[in-house]
Amino acid sequence: MSLSQNGEKTDRKMMERRNMGGRNIAVATLSMILGLFLIHVYGDNSRVGKFSAAPYHDQMRQLQAFKASLIGRQSVSGSPISPSSSPLQEAIGPRVYHVTNYGADPTGKSDSTEALNKAIADAFQVPSEGFLMEGITNLGGPQINLEGGNYLISKPLQLVAAGAGNLMIHGGTLRASDDFPVDGYLIDLSPNSWASSTEEEIREGSSLKLNLQLTSSSSSYNYEYITLRDLMLDSNYRGGGISVINSLRTSIDNCYIAHFSTNGILVQGGHETYIRNSFLGQHITAGGDAGERNYTGTAINLMGNDNAVTDVVIFSAAIGIMASGQANTFSGVHCYNKATGFGGTGIYLKLPGLTQTRIVNSYLDYTGIVAEDPVQLHISSSFFLGDAFILLKSINGVANGVTIVDNMFSGSNKGVDIVQLEGPFTQIDQVVVDRNSAKGMNIKATVARGSVEGNSSSWTVDFNPVLLFPNLIKHVQYSLSSSRGSSFPSHALRNVSENQVVIESDLAVPANVFVTVDQA
Repeated sequence: MSLSQNGEKTDRKMMERRNMGGRNIAVATLSMILGLFLIHVYGDNSRVGKFSAAPYHDQMRQLQAFKASLIGRQSVSGSPISPSSSPLQEAIGPRVYHVTNYGADPTGKSDSTEALNKAIADAFQVPSEGFLMEGITNLGGPQINLEGGNYLISKPLQLVAAGAGNLMIHGGTLRASDDFPVDGYLIDLSPNSWASSTEEEIREGSSLKLNLQLTSSSSSYNYEYITLRDLMLDSNYRGGGISVINSLRTSIDNCYIAHFSTNGILVQGGHETYIRNSFLGQHITAGGDAGERNYTGTAINLMGNDNAVTDVVIFSAAIGIMASGQANTFSGVHCYNKATGFGGTGIYLKLPGLTQTRIVNSYLDYTGIVAEDPVQLHISSSFFLGDAFILLKSINGVANGVTIVDNMFSGSNKGVDIVQLEGPFTQIDQVVVDRNSAKGMNIKATVARGSVEGNSSSWTVDFNPVLLFPNLIKHVQYSLSSSRGSSFPSHALRNVSENQVVIESDLAVPANVFVTVDQA
C-alpha cells in the first residue's frame, strides 16, 4: 500500500472520530439540558390539585425545537438533514400517537378536530401486521393517547377507512362544540366521514348513512378489535357519544358519557361489542333530579347481536338500554334513569319473538323492564326498587321460554304487581315466574300453591291474586286430608277455569285440601 493511501485512510479515521466525538458531546449536552428542563417543568410549574396543560405543551414544543437545532443539522456523514416535520416520527414509542404533538389543545379552548383526526390518520399508516377477519387489516395495536387533556371538537372523530382493526383510543376528555352536528357522535366508528358530509347529507338522517356505511368496506365488517378506554365524553346535548356500526369485537371500557340528546352509545349491526365499567347519563345527577320528567334519549341502544353490558351505571335518560338485537347479556347494570312513574324504562327489549336476552345481577331503581313478545328471556338475581316491575308486552301474543326467578322487589304498598301483562297472550309455553320475593308489592307467578278447609263436599281455591296469566292452568296437583272416622270419601278434580280449582267428594266431610297449579 502506498504512503498516499495510508494517509487517506488515516484522514478518514480522524474525521470519523471527530464526527463521533461531536455527536457524543451533543447527546451529552442534550441529556443535561433535558434533565434541567424536566426539573423546571415538574418542579417549578407543578401545582398540587391544579391541572394546567398549556405551560407543559409550550415547553415541550421549545424542547423539540432545541433538539432539532442541536442534533438535527448533521447526519452521520456530516451532510445536512432537514428537521422532522411529521408528529408521527416524534411520537414516544413507534405506535403511540400523542395528540398534542399534532397541535391538539388539551385545555379545550380551541378546536382540536383536525389535530385528532390527523393522529388517527397516522395510526393507519403503520405497516400491516397481517389480517384479522378476512378483509380486516391488523394495524398492530397503535394507540391514540389523549394525554389526559380536554379537547373541543366540532365534528365526529372517525377512522379514515373501513377494513382495519387492532387500535386503541384512550386517556382524555372529548367535548362537542356548539356547532357539532346534532345527530353526530363524538366517536363514530363508521367508514363514512362526517367531516366530508354536507349539512344536507347530515339532515337526511341515519338510515341513508347506514346504507352507505354497510357497502363501503370489502369486508363483511367495517372494523375489528377497536378499544375505547378511559374516556369522558360530553356531547353538549348535540347528538351522541359513541357509534359502533357493523363492527366486530369492539370494547368500550371505563367511559363516562354525558349530555347526549340521542344515544349515549349506539351499536348497529355487527356483533360482540362489550361495554364495561362505564357511566352514562343525559344529565349529571345522583337521583332526585327535579327535571327527571323531562329526560329524553337512550343511554345504550343495541341494534345488533351478541353484545354484553357489564357493570354499567345509567343515571339519567328516558330509556336506559334499548335492545333490538338478539342474544345480548346484561350483568351488574344499575338503571336509575327516568322513573317508570314518569314514563321511563330501565331496559326495553324491542325485538318481539327474538329476545334471547339474559339479565342477571342487576339493579332496576324506580325504573323497570319491558319485553315485547319475549322468547327465551332470562331475568334472575336482580333487585327492583321503588315499585319497579317487569312488563311483558304482547305484539303477536307470544311468550315462550321465559324465566323470571330469584329476584327481589321492594315497593310502597300501592298494590303494584311485580310482573305485569300488556295485551292478550295466546301462545304461551315454558314460562316460569317463581321464587321471587316482594315487600310492598304483589307477588305474581306461574306457579302457585293454595289450601282450603271446611266440612263440605266441594272446595274451591282461587289463584287469580297470584297467577300471572288469566284463565290458564295447565297442571294441577292436590291432596285431600279428612279426619272423619272410618269413612273414606271418593273425591276428584271437577273443574279448572278462570284460574280457580274445584275439588268435589261424594260425601260431605271435614277436610283440608292442598292444591298446586302451574301455568307453564
